Amino acid sequence: MTDIKTLEEKIYQGNLITKEETLSLLPLPLEDVCAAANRIRIHFCKNLFDLCTIINGKSGRCPENCKYCAQSAHYHTDIKEYPLLDKDTLIRQALYNADRGVLRYSIVTSGRSLNDTEVNSLCDAIRAIRETHRIEVCVSLGLLQQKQYEQLLQAGASRVHNNLEASASFFPNICTTHTIEDKIAAIKAAKAAGMHVCSGGIIGLNETMEDRIDLALMLRELDIHSVPVNVLNPIPGTPLEGQPPLSYDEIRRTIAIFRFLLPKAAIRLAGGRGSMPDKGKACFLSGANAAISGDMLTTSGITIENDLQIIAECGYKPGLLE
Repeated sequence: MTDIKTLEEKIYQGNLITKEETLSLLPLPLEDVCAAANRIRIHFCKNLFDLCTIINGKSGRCPENCKYCAQSAHYHTDIKEYPLLDKDTLIRQALYNADRGVLRYSIVTSGRSLNDTEVNSLCDAIRAIRETHRIEVCVSLGLLQQKQYEQLLQAGASRVHNNLEASASFFPNICTTHTIEDKIAAIKAAKAAGMHVCSGGIIGLNETMEDRIDLALMLRELDIHSVPVNVLNPIPGTPLEGQPPLSYDEIRRTIAIFRFLLPKAAIRLAGGRGSMPDKGKACFLSGANAAISGDMLTTSGITIENDLQIIAECGYKPGLLE
């Protein structure tokens, strides 16, 4: 079995570790693995912490059947439904976040994709945001085409978010209305349009640690540098409402494993962080160096002010990572 120090040195030398080497980390002491992951993070990313916020720009009635999602029309949940938010609301929320020190703002919409009219409306809002303030704009709009991504880039959006969610082998267990290949095609279309891409997944879906490793390897192959890690928050009315929660130790080990596989990435704690006993602080010392702040799409989050305090206590300073 390869020891932690050997893998750590291999990564420092610019080499990638294999799946088999990563699997060898699983039985090793948690604190040793997390400490090594934190050293790798410091080596490649220094003390920058990438904090972003999101707005639920269009809510509910999604035709897709993702088993974890409160916004799916296939399930009966208490989610509030509304069409694409108006331009003034999107601008006002962007400036609210910018004034509190947030450097990136993401507009997230429900549904398989946006139509051309909705994309045009969103482009108008993005242009106005960028003219008013220097906050970066990210969009999470489902499965768009390259031409639509090019429009969004020209309007001032710099990043596209599209989670793979799970490994290729596990994905059909959580969604059957689209495939992981559909997601990969959208990611490649965004990259071809010239946009940066943020993509990660959800843990706690009843997947194995090997599934999580396979997901990280897919992200590495796609050259993704911003990787959200969501922890399932079981929503009443969805098929996963009774899924037992992961232990915090398992969450921390997963974060550390992602750092070993994606040494230069912004590994971003996302949904589910509010239920962690320390709001993710231990994960920020186990390889994670980014987070979504404020409210999530359908659940409460952590305030920007509290997050800024947490990251300062961990020795970070806010900054943008690609």
